[in-house]
Amino acid sequence: MTVTPIDLFASFIQLDQDGRVHTGAGAGDADGWRLTTFYARTDADVHAGQWEVHPEAEKVVSCLVGKMRLYLRPQRPGQQEEEITLTAGTAAIVPRGRWHRFELDTPCNIMAVTLPRGGRLEERAEP
Repeated sequence: MTVTPIDLFASFIQLDQDGRVHTGAGAGDADGWRLTTFYARTDADVHAGQWEVHPEAEKVVSCLVGKMRLYLRPQRPGQQEEEITLTAGTAAIVPRGRWHRFELDTPCNIMAVTLPRGGRLEERAEP
């Protein structure tokens, strides 16, 4: 097998349950974890106006470059959103099934790892 560099900003990496790791065509067809890296310039790039949830797994999100905020939706009426600031080189683990969203303070390079199946988006109602 030839080992070649992977452009993390051009494709994602699939980490299959059987131990295989691949990218490019066919990635995502198997059952496993997905590592995604992307550059976000604006809140629109991280769908700041929507809540996201992954009911089948936790999610690791890391700010590689820049500064951003991770918000966790309240679990009960009357509670406030939890706000977690992520700066370059930091990460957070979003609990399985917890609705979350992001806002940027500066443009960011972001890396995320989760099981992609079952993920959903929901429009955020403005407070």
